[in-house]
Amino acid sequence: MNFWDALSETIGAATGRPFTPRARQGASGGCINEAWRLTGSDGRDYFVKLNAAGQQDMFAAEAEGLAELDRAGAIRVPRPVCHGELAGRSYLVMEYLPLGGRPDPVRFGQAMAGLHGHTAERFGWHRDNTIGATPQPNAWHEDWLAFWRERRLGHQLRLALYNGAPARLAGRVERLMAGMDALFTDHRPRPSVLHGDLWSGNWGATPDGAPVIFDPATYFGDHEADLAMMELFGHPGADFFAAYRERRPIDPGYPQRRTLYNLYHILNHYNLFGGGYLAQAERMVDALLAELG
Repeated sequence: MNFWDALSETIGAATGRPFTPRARQGASGGCINEAWRLTGSDGRDYFVKLNAAGQQDMFAAEAEGLAELDRAGAIRVPRPVCHGELAGRSYLVMEYLPLGGRPDPVRFGQAMAGLHGHTAERFGWHRDNTIGATPQPNAWHEDWLAFWRERRLGHQLRLALYNGAPARLAGRVERLMAGMDALFTDHRPRPSVLHGDLWSGNWGATPDGAPVIFDPATYFGDHEADLAMMELFGHPGADFFAAYRERRPIDPGYPQRRTLYNLYHILNHYNLFGGGYLAQAERMVDALLAELG
């Protein structure tokens, strides 16, 4: 049995309805995975991500992340159907959602404020996952700043040094981590459920303008970390932030914390892609150290 026939049987078993594929079409799935739209003879559509054998844990974490976001009941996500390994390939099958254009900014802001109202007792998550292709450690922690130092900036810094970043970066990032408490004098984060990788390529809209988020790196953390990422590669617009603030305030000092949170993603991009991201990370560290005095 070939891969697609085996996958179709798996979809049928997972949904309780036999599935016979009629067509499949290549889809955009980012730079990490192969992606397909799979259409059945009964008109059902699924979005399928594929990767090499041995990557099923990455897909399992993504499926659990989507389910965690969906439990908030605040914003649409593609619901996972099944995941695993077949015929030497790892796979994740999800609900297919037709997406086009940008979400209505007011609805998007309200939905994200609602999502961030879904909270936990601690920071982190019950399992590790990935941010892009980089492992992301999520072990639970009572203290947000300690979590951010160790599980986020410290983790990426260790990877950056392994990948050839100069030692001078380590000293500056360590100074930043030691003094970053000063950026939180007017802000006491609660553990909100986060998408975790919410750049503009990971949000969209259904044809009626309803916002959709996908490709998560889920964990529970400061809601500002999601907002910061939304301004790093793209921007949801002023109307989004106005609608968000109506339901969830953004505390003084957010612009500085935005840089702190986005430093994690820029270090990750250096670790994934190299190039000019190192210089960008150094500029961000310098700007934050200047704020700390």
